[in-house]
Amino acid sequence: MYTVKVRDHVFIAHSLRHPSFGRAQNLHGATYVVDLIISARNLLENNIVIDIDLATQILKECLDKLNFRNLDEESEFREDLTTTEFLAEFIVNLIISKLKDHSQGVSHLHSVKIILNESHVASASFEKLFK
Repeated sequence: MYTVKVRDHVFIAHSLRHPSFGRAQNLHGATYVVDLIISARNLLENNIVIDIDLATQILKECLDKLNFRNLDEESEFREDLTTTEFLAEFIVNLIISKLKDHSQGVSHLHSVKIILNESHVASASFEKLFK
């Protein structure tokens, strides 16, 4: 399996309105270091999984939809608990949408994974496999 990993970061504010989240039910900020990992069983004809610059650009574009936003105020998330796991899946789906729009496409890919690192001791991730 071949993989390419690129990294960026995103700043969000949100509250997790459920008793299981204790003090995190209140509005708070989160700074995530975000790892995008794209894997493929085979390389493209130019011996790459994806152009690293393209992967970096796509990740930045997707994170810009969240960056410096209070997710509680975004209509898209009003009914959701925007946990780290939920956000990882949301970002993966954005990434895949952008990849499908690109000429390299997704037909050669095995998976797309996002890891949201909340701190040096905690992270959550979501990975979507292609058939």
